[in-house]
Amino acid sequence: MPGPRHRARELALAALFQLEHGPEDDPSEVVAYLATEQGADQRVVDFAVELVEGVVAHREELDRMIRAAATHWSMEQMGRVEGIVLRMAAYEIAIARRVPVRAAINESIELAKTFAAGEESGRFVNGVLGRIASLVAS
Repeated sequence: MPGPRHRARELALAALFQLEHGPEDDPSEVVAYLATEQGADQRVVDFAVELVEGVVAHREELDRMIRAAATHWSMEQMGRVEGIVLRMAAYEIAIARRVPVRAAINESIELAKTFAAGEESGRFVNGVLGRIASLVAS
């Protein structure tokens, strides 16, 4: 069974995906609704809310980072799930800085493989996040 942080990232991914279609919705309410459907505990909800609110608040900055790291790819060319996964990880790596970089990257690879286009998405996410991590470290 996945740990609470992994479940929180899955919940945040679902909430951010829903917010793409309803940007006027309140991010915390979207997380709360989805958390109730999934029976998520409070630790999962708290971390998911942090991720969602962080991504929403820093979206332009995160997109600039991703564009700089994803050579030959625009945000519009990426799959919606890959874009959301990249934003969440970029937030964790460059802004929140509360988890080890490698953990954020590995979790994001797993999310991309599970919810996007499989191994190919995992490799793409790994490459982009590796570049973002290098930019942040320099």
